[in-house]
Amino acid sequence: KDRGPLHGIPYGAKDLLATAGVPTTWGAAPFRDRVPGADATVIRKLDAAGAVLVAKLAMVELAGGMGYRQPHAAFTGPGINPWHPEHWSGGSSSGSGSAVAAGLVPFAIGSETWGSILAPAAYCGVTGLRPSYGRVSRAGAMTLSWTLDKLGPLARTADDCGLILASIAGPDPADPATVAEGFRHDPTARRFRFGLVRQSLAACDDAVRTNLESALEVLRTLGTVEDVTLPDLPYEAAARIILYAEAADAFDDLVESGRIAELTAPEDRYTPYARDAILARDYVRALRLRGLMAREAARLFATVDLLVAPTRPTVAPRLGQEFRSALRGTVGDAVGALGNLAGLPAVSVPTGFDGAGLPTGLQLVGPAFGDATVLAAACAYQALTDWHRRHPSPAGWPPAAGTGAETER
Repeated sequence: KDRGPLHGIPYGAKDLLATAGVPTTWGAAPFRDRVPGADATVIRKLDAAGAVLVAKLAMVELAGGMGYRQPHAAFTGPGINPWHPEHWSGGSSSGSGSAVAAGLVPFAIGSETWGSILAPAAYCGVTGLRPSYGRVSRAGAMTLSWTLDKLGPLARTADDCGLILASIAGPDPADPATVAEGFRHDPTARRFRFGLVRQSLAACDDAVRTNLESALEVLRTLGTVEDVTLPDLPYEAAARIILYAEAADAFDDLVESGRIAELTAPEDRYTPYARDAILARDYVRALRLRGLMAREAARLFATVDLLVAPTRPTVAPRLGQEFRSALRGTVGDAVGALGNLAGLPAVSVPTGFDGAGLPTGLQLVGPAFGDATVLAAACAYQALTDWHRRHPSPAGWPPAAGTGAETER
Protein backbone atom coordinates (compact mmCIF):
# COMPACT_ATOMS: atom_id res chain seq x y z
CA LYS A 1 0.00 0.00 0.00
CA ASP A 2 1.52 3.28 -1.13
CA ARG A 3 1.26 5.78 1.72
CA GLY A 4 2.62 8.71 -0.27
CA PRO A 5 5.93 10.45 -0.98
CA LEU A 6 7.39 9.83 2.50
CA HIS A 7 6.75 6.07 2.43
CA GLY A 8 9.93 4.27 3.45
CA ILE A 9 11.91 7.48 3.97
CA PRO A 10 14.03 7.44 7.16
CA TYR A 11 14.08 10.50 9.39
CA GLY A 12 15.23 11.76 12.78
CA ALA A 13 13.31 13.65 15.46
CA LYS A 14 14.54 16.26 17.89
CA ASP A 15 14.63 14.72 21.33
CA LEU A 16 11.79 16.82 22.69
CA LEU A 17 9.24 14.80 20.69
CA ALA A 18 7.74 11.95 22.70
CA THR A 19 8.43 8.47 21.33
CA ALA A 20 6.71 5.52 22.99
CA GLY A 21 9.18 3.17 24.66
CA VAL A 22 12.18 5.23 23.53
CA PRO A 23 14.00 7.74 25.77
CA THR A 24 12.96 11.37 25.25
CA THR A 25 15.39 13.43 27.29
CA TRP A 26 14.75 17.03 26.24
CA GLY A 27 18.56 17.26 26.06
CA ALA A 28 18.63 17.66 29.84
CA ALA A 29 20.41 15.48 32.37
CA PRO A 30 17.48 15.43 34.84
CA PHE A 31 15.39 13.68 32.17
CA ARG A 32 17.98 11.34 30.65
CA ASP A 33 16.00 8.26 31.76
CA ARG A 34 12.56 9.58 30.79
CA VAL A 35 10.63 7.13 28.55
CA PRO A 36 7.17 8.25 27.35
CA GLY A 37 4.30 5.84 26.92
CA ALA A 38 2.88 7.39 23.76
CA ASP A 39 4.10 9.07 20.57
CA ALA A 40 3.78 12.77 19.83
CA THR A 41 1.17 13.65 17.23
CA VAL A 42 3.84 14.52 14.66
CA ILE A 43 5.49 11.14 15.14
CA ARG A 44 2.14 9.38 14.66
CA LYS A 45 1.39 11.36 11.52
CA LEU A 46 4.77 10.59 9.99
CA ASP A 47 4.30 6.92 10.83
CA ALA A 48 0.94 7.00 9.07
CA ALA A 49 2.67 8.58 6.07
CA GLY A 50 5.12 5.67 5.96
CA ALA A 51 8.19 7.57 7.18
CA VAL A 52 10.59 5.53 9.33
CA LEU A 53 11.96 7.01 12.56
CA VAL A 54 15.59 5.93 12.82
CA ALA A 55 17.08 8.45 15.28
CA LYS A 56 16.36 10.73 18.19
CA LEU A 57 18.53 13.79 17.66
CA ALA A 58 20.45 15.80 20.21
CA MET A 59 19.37 19.28 21.25
CA VAL A 60 20.27 22.10 23.59
CA GLU A 61 18.95 21.26 27.05
CA LEU A 62 15.30 22.27 27.49
CA ALA A 63 15.47 23.80 23.99
CA GLY A 64 17.56 26.67 25.32
CA GLY A 65 14.78 27.88 27.58
CA MET A 66 17.10 28.46 30.51
CA GLY A 67 19.18 31.04 28.66
CA TYR A 68 22.33 29.16 27.68
CA ARG A 69 25.34 31.19 26.51
CA GLN A 70 27.59 28.58 24.85
CA PRO A 71 27.29 25.42 22.70
CA HIS A 72 28.02 22.90 25.50
CA ALA A 73 24.55 23.25 27.06
CA ALA A 74 23.49 19.59 26.77
CA PHE A 75 24.51 16.42 28.57
CA THR A 76 25.16 14.87 25.14
CA GLY A 77 27.73 17.55 24.32
CA PRO A 78 27.63 20.33 21.73
CA GLY A 79 26.15 20.03 18.25
CA ILE A 80 29.11 19.61 15.90
CA ASN A 81 28.94 21.28 12.51
CA PRO A 82 29.59 18.76 9.69
CA TRP A 83 31.30 21.47 7.67
CA HIS A 84 33.92 22.00 10.38
CA PRO A 85 34.16 20.02 13.64
CA GLU A 86 35.48 23.00 15.60
CA HIS A 87 32.26 24.91 14.96
CA TRP A 88 28.75 24.64 16.35
CA SER A 89 25.75 23.40 14.38
CA GLY A 90 23.35 25.85 16.04
CA GLY A 91 20.58 25.62 18.59
CA SER A 92 18.40 24.44 19.84
CA SER A 93 17.74 21.86 17.05
CA SER A 94 21.47 21.10 16.93
CA GLY A 95 21.31 17.41 16.09
CA SER A 96 18.61 17.97 13.49
CA GLY A 97 20.82 20.40 11.56
CA SER A 98 23.93 18.24 11.91
CA ALA A 99 22.24 14.98 10.89
CA VAL A 100 20.66 16.39 7.74
CA ALA A 101 23.79 18.26 6.66
CA ALA A 102 25.95 15.18 7.19
CA GLY A 103 23.60 13.07 5.08
CA LEU A 104 22.70 10.77 7.98
CA VAL A 105 18.96 11.28 7.41
CA PRO A 106 17.05 12.87 4.51
CA PHE A 107 15.05 15.02 6.91
CA ALA A 108 14.55 15.76 10.58
CA ILE A 109 11.88 17.38 12.72
CA GLY A 110 12.98 20.32 14.83
CA SER A 111 11.24 22.94 16.91
CA GLU A 112 11.41 26.70 17.03
CA THR A 113 10.44 29.13 19.72
CA TRP A 114 12.80 31.80 18.49
CA GLY A 115 15.36 30.74 15.87
CA SER A 116 15.79 27.07 16.75
CA ILE A 117 14.96 25.75 13.27
CA LEU A 118 16.27 28.57 11.11
CA ALA A 119 19.62 29.00 12.89
CA PRO A 120 20.86 25.40 12.58
CA ALA A 121 19.58 25.32 9.00
CA ALA A 122 21.71 28.36 8.15
CA TYR A 123 24.78 27.21 10.06
CA CYS A 124 24.65 23.73 8.52
CA GLY A 125 23.79 24.75 4.95
CA VAL A 126 20.42 22.97 4.79
CA THR A 127 16.81 24.13 4.36
CA GLY A 128 14.68 24.69 7.45
CA LEU A 129 10.98 25.54 7.60
CA ARG A 130 9.25 27.28 10.49
CA PRO A 131 5.54 26.77 9.80
CA SER A 132 2.84 29.23 10.80
CA TYR A 133 1.85 29.03 14.46
CA GLY A 134 -1.04 26.60 14.67
CA ARG A 135 -0.21 24.79 11.43
CA VAL A 136 1.36 21.74 13.15
CA SER A 137 0.27 20.09 16.40
CA ARG A 138 2.71 20.26 19.29
CA ALA A 139 0.96 17.57 21.34
CA GLY A 140 3.58 15.29 22.82
CA ALA A 141 6.37 17.83 22.39
CA MET A 142 8.14 19.50 25.31
CA THR A 143 6.56 22.84 26.12
CA LEU A 144 8.83 25.84 26.37
CA SER A 145 6.46 28.67 25.46
CA TRP A 146 2.81 27.89 24.74
CA THR A 147 2.29 30.89 22.49
CA LEU A 148 5.61 30.69 20.60
CA ASP A 149 6.50 26.99 20.15
CA LYS A 150 6.31 25.52 16.64
CA LEU A 151 7.42 22.23 15.03
CA GLY A 152 8.84 21.99 11.52
CA PRO A 153 11.21 20.13 9.20
CA LEU A 154 14.86 20.51 8.27
CA ALA A 155 15.71 18.89 4.94
CA ARG A 156 17.93 19.24 1.90
CA THR A 157 15.39 21.25 -0.14
CA ALA A 158 12.33 23.45 0.24
CA ASP A 159 10.43 20.96 -1.91
CA ASP A 160 11.14 18.23 0.64
CA CYS A 161 10.03 20.55 3.45
CA GLY A 162 6.73 21.07 1.63
CA LEU A 163 6.12 17.34 1.30
CA ILE A 164 6.85 16.85 4.99
CA LEU A 165 4.63 19.74 6.06
CA ALA A 166 1.75 18.30 4.06
CA SER A 167 2.06 15.10 6.12
CA ILE A 168 2.27 16.68 9.58
CA ALA A 169 -0.06 19.70 9.26
CA GLY A 170 -3.68 19.76 10.34
CA PRO A 171 -5.97 20.02 13.34
CA ASP A 172 -5.46 18.07 16.55
CA PRO A 173 -7.84 18.17 19.53
CA ALA A 174 -4.83 17.58 21.77
CA ASP A 175 -3.41 20.97 20.75
CA PRO A 176 -6.10 23.69 20.90
CA ALA A 177 -3.81 26.09 19.01
CA THR A 178 -4.04 24.09 15.78
CA VAL A 179 -6.22 25.36 12.96
CA ALA A 180 -8.75 23.33 11.01
CA GLU A 181 -7.03 23.63 7.64
CA GLY A 182 -4.42 21.17 6.47
CA PHE A 183 -1.70 22.08 4.00
CA ARG A 184 -1.20 21.33 0.33
CA HIS A 185 2.25 21.73 -1.14
CA ASP A 186 2.25 23.48 -4.52
CA PRO A 187 5.73 24.54 -5.67
CA THR A 188 4.44 26.13 -8.89
CA ALA A 189 6.63 29.12 -9.66
CA ARG A 190 5.16 32.60 -10.11
CA ARG A 191 6.28 36.19 -9.83
CA PHE A 192 6.98 37.34 -6.28
CA ARG A 193 7.29 40.72 -4.62
CA PHE A 194 10.24 40.53 -2.22
CA GLY A 195 10.80 43.09 0.52
CA LEU A 196 14.41 43.29 1.74
CA VAL A 197 14.61 44.32 5.39
CA ARG A 198 17.68 46.45 4.79
CA GLN A 199 18.23 47.22 8.48
CA SER A 200 18.85 43.51 9.08
CA LEU A 201 22.17 43.77 7.20
CA ALA A 202 23.72 46.27 9.61
CA ALA A 203 25.40 43.77 11.93
CA CYS A 204 26.22 41.08 9.35
CA ASP A 205 29.61 39.53 8.66
CA ASP A 206 31.07 40.42 5.28
CA ALA A 207 30.50 36.90 3.91
CA VAL A 208 26.85 36.86 5.02
CA ARG A 209 26.23 40.24 3.39
CA THR A 210 28.12 39.37 0.18
CA ASN A 211 26.31 36.07 -0.26
CA LEU A 212 22.96 37.69 0.45
CA GLU A 213 23.57 40.31 -2.22
CA SER A 214 24.30 37.50 -4.71
CA ALA A 215 21.11 35.73 -3.66
CA LEU A 216 19.15 38.94 -4.21
CA GLU A 217 20.26 38.91 -7.84
CA VAL A 218 18.65 35.49 -8.18
CA LEU A 219 15.48 36.72 -6.48
CA ARG A 220 15.27 39.60 -8.95
CA THR A 221 14.88 37.05 -11.74
CA LEU A 222 11.85 35.68 -9.85
CA GLY A 223 10.13 39.00 -9.29
CA THR A 224 10.80 42.40 -7.78
CA VAL A 225 12.99 43.31 -4.79
CA GLU A 226 12.40 46.52 -2.88
CA ASP A 227 13.65 47.78 0.45
CA VAL A 228 11.21 47.76 3.37
CA THR A 229 11.64 49.05 6.89
CA LEU A 230 10.21 47.50 10.02
CA PRO A 231 8.46 50.03 12.27
CA ASP A 232 10.55 51.06 15.26
CA LEU A 233 9.11 48.73 17.91
CA PRO A 234 10.73 46.65 20.70
CA TYR A 235 10.44 43.29 18.94
CA GLU A 236 13.25 41.54 20.81
CA ALA A 237 12.25 42.88 24.23
CA ALA A 238 8.64 41.80 23.81
CA ALA A 239 9.67 38.34 22.60
CA ARG A 240 12.05 37.90 25.54
CA ILE A 241 9.45 38.87 28.15
CA ILE A 242 6.85 36.49 26.72
CA LEU A 243 9.33 33.65 26.31
CA TYR A 244 10.89 34.06 29.76
CA ALA A 245 7.56 34.35 31.57
CA GLU A 246 6.02 31.33 29.84
CA ALA A 247 9.19 29.24 30.26
CA ALA A 248 9.26 30.04 33.98
CA ASP A 249 5.77 28.62 34.29
CA ALA A 250 6.47 25.61 32.06
CA PHE A 251 9.46 24.54 34.16
CA ASP A 252 8.22 25.68 37.55
CA ASP A 253 8.31 22.16 39.03
CA LEU A 254 11.88 21.57 37.84
CA VAL A 255 13.07 24.84 39.33
CA GLU A 256 11.17 24.51 42.61
CA SER A 257 12.42 20.95 43.13
CA GLY A 258 16.02 22.11 42.88
CA ARG A 259 16.76 19.63 40.09
CA ILE A 260 17.57 22.62 37.89
CA ALA A 261 21.04 22.28 39.45
CA GLU A 262 21.52 19.06 37.44
CA LEU A 263 21.60 20.90 34.11
CA THR A 264 24.88 20.88 32.20
CA ALA A 265 25.45 24.57 31.44
CA PRO A 266 26.31 26.46 34.66
CA GLU A 267 24.32 29.51 33.57
CA ASP A 268 21.22 27.37 33.04
CA ARG A 269 21.20 26.44 36.73
CA TYR A 270 20.57 29.97 38.01
CA THR A 271 19.12 32.04 35.16
CA PRO A 272 15.55 30.68 35.66
CA TYR A 273 15.33 32.20 39.14
CA ALA A 274 15.53 35.68 37.61
CA ARG A 275 12.41 34.98 35.56
CA ASP A 276 10.30 35.16 38.75
CA ALA A 277 10.99 38.90 38.75
CA ILE A 278 8.99 39.46 35.55
CA LEU A 279 5.87 41.40 36.46
CA ALA A 280 2.44 40.37 35.24
CA ARG A 281 1.88 43.89 33.88
CA ASP A 282 5.07 43.60 31.79
CA TYR A 283 3.85 40.31 30.34
CA VAL A 284 0.47 41.85 29.52
CA ARG A 285 2.13 44.87 27.91
CA ALA A 286 4.29 42.57 25.80
CA LEU A 287 1.17 40.72 24.65
CA ARG A 288 -0.51 44.00 23.71
CA LEU A 289 2.59 45.07 21.79
CA ARG A 290 2.56 41.69 20.10
CA GLY A 291 -0.85 42.44 18.64
CA LEU A 292 0.38 45.80 17.35
CA MET A 293 3.41 44.13 15.77
CA ALA A 294 1.23 41.54 14.05
CA ARG A 295 -0.89 44.33 12.57
CA GLU A 296 2.21 46.16 11.36
CA ALA A 297 3.42 42.95 9.72
CA ALA A 298 0.07 42.62 7.96
CA ARG A 299 0.52 46.15 6.58
CA LEU A 300 3.92 45.19 5.17
CA PHE A 301 2.45 42.15 3.45
CA ALA A 302 -0.11 44.36 1.76
CA THR A 303 2.77 45.70 -0.37
CA VAL A 304 5.11 42.67 -0.64
CA ASP A 305 4.63 38.91 -0.73
CA LEU A 306 7.69 37.98 1.31
CA LEU A 307 10.24 39.60 3.58
CA VAL A 308 13.91 38.82 2.95
CA ALA A 309 16.70 38.98 5.55
CA PRO A 310 19.84 37.07 6.50
CA THR A 311 18.94 34.06 8.64
CA ARG A 312 21.83 34.76 11.00
CA PRO A 313 24.23 37.73 10.91
CA THR A 314 27.28 35.46 11.31
CA VAL A 315 28.51 32.03 10.36
CA ALA A 316 28.58 29.28 12.99
CA PRO A 317 30.67 30.20 16.06
CA ARG A 318 33.43 28.03 17.44
CA LEU A 319 32.53 25.38 19.99
CA GLY A 320 34.56 26.98 22.79
CA GLN A 321 33.15 30.43 22.21
CA GLU A 322 30.66 32.16 24.47
CA PHE A 323 28.43 33.21 21.66
CA ARG A 324 26.22 36.01 22.91
CA SER A 325 28.57 38.51 21.29
CA ALA A 326 29.05 36.42 18.14
CA LEU A 327 25.35 35.73 17.69
CA ARG A 328 24.35 39.10 19.12
CA GLY A 329 22.17 36.90 21.35
CA THR A 330 18.67 37.86 20.33
CA VAL A 331 19.73 41.49 19.92
CA GLY A 332 19.52 42.63 16.32
CA ASP A 333 17.14 39.82 15.38
CA ALA A 334 14.06 41.95 14.86
CA VAL A 335 12.94 39.85 11.88
CA GLY A 336 13.15 36.63 13.87
CA ALA A 337 11.42 38.17 16.88
CA LEU A 338 8.60 39.59 14.76
CA GLY A 339 8.21 36.34 12.83
CA ASN A 340 7.79 34.30 15.98
CA LEU A 341 5.66 36.83 17.84
CA ALA A 342 3.24 37.07 14.92
CA GLY A 343 3.34 33.33 14.15
CA LEU A 344 4.65 33.91 10.62
CA PRO A 345 6.04 31.11 8.43
CA ALA A 346 9.66 31.34 7.30
CA VAL A 347 12.19 29.22 5.46
CA SER A 348 15.98 29.41 5.60
CA VAL A 349 17.84 28.47 2.42
CA PRO A 350 21.63 28.30 1.93
CA THR A 351 23.34 31.11 0.03
CA GLY A 352 26.98 30.01 -0.08
CA PHE A 353 30.04 29.84 2.16
CA ASP A 354 32.57 32.08 3.84
CA GLY A 355 36.32 31.79 3.30
CA ALA A 356 36.60 28.97 5.85
CA GLY A 357 33.91 26.90 4.16
CA LEU A 358 31.13 27.64 6.66
CA PRO A 359 27.60 28.07 5.23
CA THR A 360 25.48 31.21 5.15
CA GLY A 361 21.74 31.53 4.67
CA LEU A 362 18.82 33.85 3.99
CA GLN A 363 15.29 33.66 5.30
CA LEU A 364 12.06 34.26 3.43
CA VAL A 365 9.20 35.27 5.73
CA GLY A 366 5.55 35.19 4.68
CA PRO A 367 2.23 36.35 6.11
CA ALA A 368 0.44 34.15 8.63
CA PHE A 369 -0.57 30.87 6.95
CA GLY A 370 1.32 31.89 3.83
CA ASP A 371 3.42 28.72 4.10
CA ALA A 372 2.69 27.77 0.49
CA THR A 373 4.00 31.08 -0.83
CA VAL A 374 7.15 30.85 1.31
CA LEU A 375 7.88 27.36 0.04
CA ALA A 376 7.07 28.18 -3.60
CA ALA A 377 9.55 31.07 -3.55
CA ALA A 378 12.21 28.94 -1.87
CA CYS A 379 11.71 26.17 -4.43
CA ALA A 380 12.05 28.70 -7.26
CA TYR A 381 15.27 30.06 -5.72
CA GLN A 382 16.73 26.59 -5.35
CA ALA A 383 15.85 25.73 -8.94
CA LEU A 384 18.34 28.45 -9.94
CA THR A 385 21.07 27.76 -7.37
CA ASP A 386 22.99 24.71 -6.25
CA TRP A 387 24.01 25.56 -2.68
CA HIS A 388 21.51 23.01 -1.35
CA ARG A 389 23.31 20.32 -3.36
CA ARG A 390 26.62 20.87 -1.57
CA HIS A 391 27.65 18.38 1.08
CA PRO A 392 30.55 18.27 3.54
CA SER A 393 33.27 16.15 2.01
CA PRO A 394 33.77 12.82 3.82
CA ALA A 395 37.20 12.47 2.22
CA GLY A 396 39.84 14.01 4.46
CA TRP A 397 37.24 15.23 6.93
CA PRO A 398 37.60 17.46 8.83
CA PRO A 399 38.44 20.03 6.15
CA ALA A 400 41.30 22.36 6.77
CA ALA A 401 40.29 25.91 7.61
CA GLY A 402 39.99 28.05 4.53
CA THR A 403 39.62 25.21 2.05
CA GLY A 404 35.87 25.38 1.69
CA ALA A 405 36.00 21.61 1.12
CA GLU A 406 32.75 20.25 -0.17
CA THR A 407 31.42 17.82 -2.72
CA GLU A 408 28.33 17.75 -4.88
CA ARG A 409 26.40 14.53 -5.20
